[in-house]
Amino acid sequence: MHAFAMAMAIAFHSLSAVIWVGGMFFAYLALRPALTDHSILARAHLWVAVFRRFFPWVWLSITMLLVTGFFMIFTAFGGFRQIPLYMYVMLTLGILMMLLFAHVFFAPYRRLRHSVETNDETAARKAMNQIRIVILVNLVLGLIVIFVATTGSYSFYD
Repeated sequence: MHAFAMAMAIAFHSLSAVIWVGGMFFAYLALRPALTDHSILARAHLWVAVFRRFFPWVWLSITMLLVTGFFMIFTAFGGFRQIPLYMYVMLTLGILMMLLFAHVFFAPYRRLRHSVETNDETAARKAMNQIRIVILVNLVLGLIVIFVATTGSYSFYD
């Protein structure tokens, strides 16, 4: 049972990271450039619609990452004293990503939704720019976490 529980934790942990980081990759490198020919307000309306559908998945991914990550730390290693350095790197960067996402969700995304409701192009542009910057930072951090996760067990970080 222990091996099955660990395999499930690893699978759900990985899937959660794929959903979150993959969504940011798609949004930043595919969707955003495809929208450059559209007006600011048209882009803002689309981004609100996209984020309304994507952000619940991010919240679920964050929850799963925390639950499965702590489960693996305490089940496989007996706690934080026993985990290798690369797992501390993953955990630290992951928590930073979560805090950055929470900032986006509770600040610029809220302002973006309001700008769409009021058709305020200036506020929409500002909010989208803030979100774009944080998503880029989070995307880079997410790719680093994936790199660390996939190479860490080879003791590059010890």
